[in-house]
Amino acid sequence: MSLPEIVSREEWHAAREELLVKEKVVTRARDALNAERRRLPMVEITEEYVFDGGDGKASLLDLFDARHQLVVYHFMFAPEWEAGCRSCSAFLDQIGHLAHLKARGTSFAVVSRAPFPRILPFKARMGWALPWYSSYDNGFNRDFGVTDEQSGQLVERPGLSCFLRDGDRVFHTYSTYERGLDGLGSTTSLLDLTALGRQEEWEEPKGRASDLGAPAGSDRIRYHDEYEF
Repeated sequence: MSLPEIVSREEWHAAREELLVKEKVVTRARDALNAERRRLPMVEITEEYVFDGGDGKASLLDLFDARHQLVVYHFMFAPEWEAGCRSCSAFLDQIGHLAHLKARGTSFAVVSRAPFPRILPFKARMGWALPWYSSYDNGFNRDFGVTDEQSGQLVERPGLSCFLRDGDRVFHTYSTYERGLDGLGSTTSLLDLTALGRQEEWEEPKGRASDLGAPAGSDRIRYHDEYEF
């Protein structure tokens, strides 16, 4: 195994300060990229998708649970599979308590093509309480690029899509796939993909959090059992 060079504490501090300059450049570039993402146009969803979930049939609007935004993780789980994708499972394992997303007016849901009765035992095995829905009877996976036909066979790939609600109108704002999922999982990393972002004062463009009525700014973060929704 190749290990880092051994140096004195002073040499380490000097190297660390040099690297910190580069890290701050990346942070500022990421902030600019997130702002550009929030400026993307959006597409209205007119297809009436019907999903199967724990409370029966649900529309895409229902998945918002009356919040302004929805983040959907496209979990690879084909109808004929006995269990879900291992990599997708590792991704869900790192998703924290959803209260912090909900406090920013954002819901999170998992969608797979497997029938819901097949999803249930696997979800129980993994010990997840995340909202999970089946798109078995609709074209949601195909329409959002996570199920495709190759050489006569349907192929799954992981992805994540963001949606925005304006009244009863639903809009698709962003999607990313495969390597685009690297580094995601925390509340802030998921919010950074959405049209409204973290809803903090320093974010561009301005005015995205003006009518949400949700806590804004890191100084208003609460313990997850203290939020009032």
